[in-house]
Amino acid sequence: MKAKKRFTRFFTSLLLLIVITGCSTNKNVNTSDNTKDKASKDGGTLIIARLSDAENLDHHFMSTINAASVTHGKIYEGLVGRDQNAEIKPLLAEEWKQLDDTTWEFKLRQGVKFHDGTDFNAKAVKATFDRLLDPKVASPRAVVFKMVKEVKVIDDYTVQFILSEPFAPLLSILASHEGGIISPKTIEKYGKNIIKEPNGTGPFVFESWTPGQEIVFNKNKNYWGKPVSVDKVVFKVVPEESTRVAMLETGEAHIAEPLSVPMMETVEGSQESEVYRSEGFGTEYIGFNVQKKPFNDVRVRKAIAHAVEMDSILKGVYNNVGKKANSLLGSKVFGYHPDMKAYEYNLNEAKKLLAEAGYPNGFETTLKTMDSKERVNMAEVLQSQLKGIGIKLNIEVSEYGTFVEQVNKGDSEMFILSWRNATGDADYNQYNLFHTNSQGAAGNTFFYSNKEVDRLVEEARKEKDPDKRIELYAKSQEIEKEDAVYIPVRVIENMAAVRKNVEGFSISPSGYLEINNVSIK
Repeated sequence: MKAKKRFTRFFTSLLLLIVITGCSTNKNVNTSDNTKDKASKDGGTLIIARLSDAENLDHHFMSTINAASVTHGKIYEGLVGRDQNAEIKPLLAEEWKQLDDTTWEFKLRQGVKFHDGTDFNAKAVKATFDRLLDPKVASPRAVVFKMVKEVKVIDDYTVQFILSEPFAPLLSILASHEGGIISPKTIEKYGKNIIKEPNGTGPFVFESWTPGQEIVFNKNKNYWGKPVSVDKVVFKVVPEESTRVAMLETGEAHIAEPLSVPMMETVEGSQESEVYRSEGFGTEYIGFNVQKKPFNDVRVRKAIAHAVEMDSILKGVYNNVGKKANSLLGSKVFGYHPDMKAYEYNLNEAKKLLAEAGYPNGFETTLKTMDSKERVNMAEVLQSQLKGIGIKLNIEVSEYGTFVEQVNKGDSEMFILSWRNATGDADYNQYNLFHTNSQGAAGNTFFYSNKEVDRLVEEARKEKDPDKRIELYAKSQEIEKEDAVYIPVRVIENMAAVRKNVEGFSISPSGYLEINNVSIK
């Protein structure tokens, strides 16, 4: 009852503000009544209010799930995908087999066309991966497929991936956004430049992108598979969470994401909306740029790890939403190490390590984070906790795109970040986050390099035996922990606010928004 009263007071004030300031994010957005009328006629327009925009719409240049979530499975499709249980399923390839350690053959689906009318075939698959792996294109995602030596056309609907070395998790990365197949005409048009008009085989067709405002897709009426129910989807950029949630109440939007823990109670008390929750593959963590002083000294990193009281952060900041993490692998990811322990809270040990590193009185540093409520709240708790060992922690909050750009190029000392494992396989985590070749935009924003970790990760990629792969990943995770490259926080729970008249929405464990089965009642 109290929650409902608080909710009513909150939205009375907020709706008054909307009326006074005219803060509707788009004058052409349907009202609640219009949306219902539209839905009854032709499927309607699904409006998703999001915290931040995509940094680009080109899968070969995307560095975040936030961006990939817009186009993956909607505009672009891969040879394989994942079903609702996260198991690999046929998509643009109807079947496949591994011919030997380094040769995979795929039989392609016939009768599929790209949005521009071009036929989908083996040449299109080759064109996509040739572009991705072309050094002149300089795709930051090329590292994910670095083991692909050649994509060979056997006939119009048969293609082979010839690898330079065995790579056990190939299907898992083909199912991620990096594996999306692009129209050859689009590749010819844009070449090595970032694609501004995505063109794939998916159930939605790109209409427009107004950076910083909205991305619009239309229903693909010629889709080869099961057609989507809605006629149009609009991804609107609405940085202020209270506005995003208010848009659901007024009918200006149907989904608001991400949803923060502080806003959960408000949505739970709503008559119009409800909270969507699901456990993800990803984790949230505090990272160090190990090449920047004083974090190039492992004793400093360990000291901070011992000075962070994580249970109070999980309870106070996250209200225990998302379970405590022991590494950067979520518990559902293949290769998760259940027996590994995070650093224990021990201020005396922390002070001792700082003194040994030459900082008996602490030091001053800066922690960078994106502009989300939980991240800022966590930063403030860290700021308070680290005072206990003499560290003055300055907090720098930036818009998401700016924050990611800074961290990717190494303009950081400490940072709060998450990694939403796109494949459900430890390789995607271990290679992208910790391998020397992945430093920077590919994922290793710690700028970490350890020859033994590199060796273990590379060996695990080649190993066919799942049990042996798990052993190799366990060893690499233990070394990363000993090197205190990061402090694990929690396993991410995907959360969103959804209007009660929306059915079929979900968020995959990888963090992709799943809207192909959405209908508006």
